[in-house]
Amino acid sequence: MSSRRKFLQNSLLASAGLSLPSYVSAHDLESLAKTIGANDMINFGLIGANGMGWSNMNSFMKMPHVNCVAVADVDQSVLDRRALDVEKQRGKKPKLYKDYRKMLENKDIDAVIIGTPDHWHCLNLVDSLEAVKHVYLEKPIANSIEECNVMVNAAKKYGKMVQVGQWQRSGSQYDQAIQFVKSGQLGNIRLVKCWAYQGWMDPVPVKPDTPVPEGVDYQMWLGPAPKRPFNENRFHFNFRWFWDYAGGLMTDWGVHEIDIALHAMGVKAPKSIMASGGKLAYPEDASETPDTLQTVYEFDGFNLLWEHATGIDGGNYGYTEGIAFIGNNATLVVNRGGWEIIAEKDGERPRLESMERVKPEGNPLDIHTANFVDAITQNDASLLHCGIETGSIAAINAHMGNIAFKTGEKIYWDAEKENFGHQSADELIKARYHNGWKLPKF
Repeated sequence: MSSRRKFLQNSLLASAGLSLPSYVSAHDLESLAKTIGANDMINFGLIGANGMGWSNMNSFMKMPHVNCVAVADVDQSVLDRRALDVEKQRGKKPKLYKDYRKMLENKDIDAVIIGTPDHWHCLNLVDSLEAVKHVYLEKPIANSIEECNVMVNAAKKYGKMVQVGQWQRSGSQYDQAIQFVKSGQLGNIRLVKCWAYQGWMDPVPVKPDTPVPEGVDYQMWLGPAPKRPFNENRFHFNFRWFWDYAGGLMTDWGVHEIDIALHAMGVKAPKSIMASGGKLAYPEDASETPDTLQTVYEFDGFNLLWEHATGIDGGNYGYTEGIAFIGNNATLVVNRGGWEIIAEKDGERPRLESMERVKPEGNPLDIHTANFVDAITQNDASLLHCGIETGSIAAINAHMGNIAFKTGEKIYWDAEKENFGHQSADELIKARYHNGWKLPKF
């Protein structure tokens, strides 16, 4: 991956008669961009610019042949801030929009980044595809299983490039670990553990409803979510902990880790799921989603365990997050810091040679965004490290975990019928749209 990334960067800069420097300043990027012909530039628009949406745009703008020409956000203060940020990096402010649909009418835009809350992803994606744009979509791809299926079908219909922001797929350590798991050297793998322990997360304090902040189009922010008074706790970052907009740590972190586990094990959907947990760390705080959760997925021949906890860092193997493949010969542990092998022993004799931690190469987010641009320029979706179907598999499994938690029962997945055959669980598969918004049909 590292060599491929360097090749791409060198190729792009070579087209401008330049070699790859060790560091490219904002001024240098602006100068480089001016040397590239208009027909060779890829113009990006950004929908949702406060958090990961902006992190993604920043990564794309490290490539001199990428322009940020437009930003859409419901918060005017965010728009104003990002306009200045783009101007500092590229010398020109982007066009600003409160309504992303107006931005999509801009024929100069080739691709869009979707960084909105989860409950908006489906509408954002479908509208972007219908506007003939390529899409870089933040994870999880949607806030329901039904929306995931709609989005996959829409992407098939329109044939544009869709990369999901599960950037661990572009991390060298994950690629190496997956290949090792598939080699069979770990022996029979009976259990895969995935976890995220988030010690930095404090309680979300209970706050009263307030008037909508000046410059915020709150009705647009709500979109298809149920109407309710404005509350700061539900806005911007903390929307993740409320069911109307997202699925908590299960979908926020879970899609990253579960994606790697499923890919390495060569599976897509479990036979059964059960989950237990709740608001055990902060029972009186304002959030709705569980701060402590254990979810068991049953597959043929092995179980997959997801667990998360807030307010503590004491995760498995001494790591706050990761994936562990537990085999008869050894356990392979991989996370954002690298991968390692912990051997089982017969007496003093190891069944497999242990391996100390191997650290990753390069910046995986930058590799992921460069990969998306590469797929666009070559018009080849097979190059994508995490296409829409891959993203949907991870999101669907994460939503299954939340559905099992909400029902409080062990539920069984019928892969042929794509349901649980369980009334309350099947109701939770569906998307619930409000305020006149309609789920797209594909």
